[in-house]
Formats: sequence, C-alpha cells, structure tokens
Amino acid sequence: MAQPDLNLLLALDALLEEGSVIGAARRMNLSPPAMSRTLSRIRETLGDPVFVQAGRKLVPTPRALAMREQVRAAVEQATQALAPSAEVDLKSLQRRFNVRATDEFVSLHLGRLLEAMAKEMPRATLRFSPEEDDVDDEALRSGRIDLFISASRKLGPEIRVQSLFTTTFVGVARQNHPVFEDDITLERLTRWEHINVSRRGKSTSPIDAAMEAQGLHRHVALVVSNPYAALFALQDSDLLLPLPKYLANSAITAGLRVRLFELPIPLKTVLLTQAWHPRLQGDPSHQWLRRTIWDLANEDEVAAKRRSKV
Repeated sequence: MAQPDLNLLLALDALLEEGSVIGAARRMNLSPPAMSRTLSRIRETLGDPVFVQAGRKLVPTPRALAMREQVRAAVEQATQALAPSAEVDLKSLQRRFNVRATDEFVSLHLGRLLEAMAKEMPRATLRFSPEEDDVDDEALRSGRIDLFISASRKLGPEIRVQSLFTTTFVGVARQNHPVFEDDITLERLTRWEHINVSRRGKSTSPIDAAMEAQGLHRHVALVVSNPYAALFALQDSDLLLPLPKYLANSAITAGLRVRLFELPIPLKTVLLTQAWHPRLQGDPSHQWLRRTIWDLANEDEVAAKRRSKV
C-alpha cells in the first residue's frame, strides 16, 4: 500500500479553513491553478468530492465536515513535532501578530505595550484586525487572528482564555449639558437622544434591556463603530453616551470637553479577557505577548509581588 502524501493533509486543512481554492492557495503560497490540481489529488485519494459547487461558492461535503477537526489536530501535532527546540531570540525575531482588541484595551495599554515591544521584540509588528461578521473562535482557529481581547464571551472548548481586568459603564456628556442641572434619574436620561458604539452597527446594548425592565425606552439617534467618533460627536450636541469607565476617563485625560456621570441603572461588571488558540500555547513570542499584556492589565498586582520579594 502506497504511503499517503502528507502535503495533501496540509492542503486539505487550508481548504477546510478558508472555504475556497483562492484563499487556500494564498495561505499556502501557491497559485490558484496549482491548488485546484491539489484539490483534484485530494478527491482522488479520498474517493470523495470534498467540496461541491453551490452557486458561486464551494461547500464541503459531509465527509469533509466530519474530517475537519481530525485534520486540524493532525496538522497541529505535526507542526509541534517539527518545531525547533532552540531558544528563540526575541530581539531578532521578525513576526507579525494579528490582534483583535477592544477600544478600551487600546486606549489604556497600547502605548506601553508598544514601548515594551520596542525593548524586547523590536522587529515584531502589531496589526489590529477589525471586527468582522465572522465567528471569533473560528478566526482564532483559522489563524486570521493570533489574539482576541474582548469582553468575556463563550468561545470554543479548546480556546485558551485568560482574565485581564474588569470595568463598569458610566455616562458621558458635554461639560455644560442640561442633564447635569438636576439629579440624574433613569427617566431623565430618556429626554435626550443617545449614541451607541458598536463595531457591528447594533443600535441596542445591555442598557436598553435594563431600561425596558423599568418600562422606559431611550432613542438611539447615532450609531458609530468606535468610541472616538462618539466622543467627538458629544462636543457640540446634547447627545448622551454610555462608555466603559476607563475609556471615558481617558477622554478627560486627553482634554476633551466632556463630563462623566454615574448611570442610575444596575449594569453588570464587564470582564475583559484575552483568548488564543492552543497551537500558540508554547510559542515563545506569543507567550511574551500574552504575559506582557497581562502584566500591563494587572500592574498593581505585579508591583505588589515585586515589593514582597524585596
């Protein structure tokens, strides 16, 4: 019995993750015709079409779907087995990290993270990937992103997750907004229009559910994809903006003419986490990135541990 061509395993993994010949070809540094020929060899080896045409797209067959996790695990094990054990020189390492992160993390810690990278891993690059209509754990599995920093959410069972820090929401308005002329009640908040920040264009947030429980409704007049556009929109308007507390405080530090207020409504504390795929668990450069981010997010605890050792 002839030995199978293990290169086909790598190609099949790329095809299953990308869902297209062009995407798999790009990932494997092949031309689309070459990848098409490889797909033909995979079909011949498996005795299965693997992918079939559905309109303009290719969709996997039932057998291909059943093999997906097995193929991914085999590729990961082979990659780990062939990985060199020599210590990595971070200072000379050329590496790009694709990170998807909340604006709160960026505003709080990005400057110091870049400073640490300039000292310890100066040839590495951070690329912040936009949030898209994909599934976050699928983006981690496929390698489109290397690290995911966000409010805690349910991810795949194999995804590694580490807690970073917690935050709460506050209200933000321009300094001379009439909302500050009296006690800020939930009912008074409904008198003015609101801004909602959503990378995916949503006009609702947990504050809407909390208001509806009290029989109230706010009017969201503006939806923006990032908090910076929202903060500038406040400057010359009567709009109100709920924001994570740390992010709102950074706006005041930056000199924006805004004022914060406590929201008269109970909202859950938000836990921010960092998540990664287990194939990167033992990667030295990825370990350094994760450790540095955790230290920045927990600097008080890190400082206390250092003092205790003195």
